[in-house]
Amino acid sequence: MKLSILGAGNMGGAIARGLAKSKIVSADNLTVSDCNQETLDRLTSDVPGIHTTRTNLEACEGASIVIFCVKPWLVQQVVEEVYPAIKASNPIIICIAAGVTFQQLTSFMAGDQRPMTRAIPNTAISIRQSPTLLCFNEYMEEAQKSLVKAIFDELGTAIILDEAHMAAGTAITSCGIAYVFQFIKASMQGAIELGFYPHVAKQMIDQTVLGAVNLLEQNGTMPDTEIYKVCTPGGITIKGLNEMTKEGFDNAVIQGLKKAAGK
Repeated sequence: MKLSILGAGNMGGAIARGLAKSKIVSADNLTVSDCNQETLDRLTSDVPGIHTTRTNLEACEGASIVIFCVKPWLVQQVVEEVYPAIKASNPIIICIAAGVTFQQLTSFMAGDQRPMTRAIPNTAISIRQSPTLLCFNEYMEEAQKSLVKAIFDELGTAIILDEAHMAAGTAITSCGIAYVFQFIKASMQGAIELGFYPHVAKQMIDQTVLGAVNLLEQNGTMPDTEIYKVCTPGGITIKGLNEMTKEGFDNAVIQGLKKAAGK
């Protein structure tokens, strides 16, 4: 299997580095294209054996899978550029550009119907911890779907949605990681005001967030269950939660997600 990645920026580079460490595809079956030679040089230094090129069309020749890791406004230009190679080798198309629909991708290929996947990772893909949202068009066969899911499971956890839910899912995961960072930042500010040095505050809060996530995963519980385990009647935890709710914490999160999803 030859897998080609168009774009070696933050996402494309992270996917290439992650897959090179996986059992899905070896480095010598990976080809990455980018217009920036320095970016490609860093990639080849990190991933010995990987193939790189500054020509998108060359990267796509003979590919089994082509992953478009370019900005949304560049997708049409790049798809049209590489379409001759796509038409010749009939690869699975994967596009990680947010908001670019199957209908648009098809129109960029002169209406040609081909197996396609939309994938939305977040920046934790760089450490192989991304919740990557996947949706498939009607031309994807079951074996192809399984292969694509396996690829992104190597880079975190693949979550399959229908296309209608991709925008909302993007707000929760791709945008959502920034909201988690904002919570950590606000918690640090509060901790500093309470008398802690920033590095100590960060250590405490990072481990608290990590522990909370691991508890939910290992116990298979919902947040409310774990919250009520901490809330002693009349205790300080419930007082803090009620104050955050009064100040609009829950509503701010909900409204922020809806705004990011375009609702």
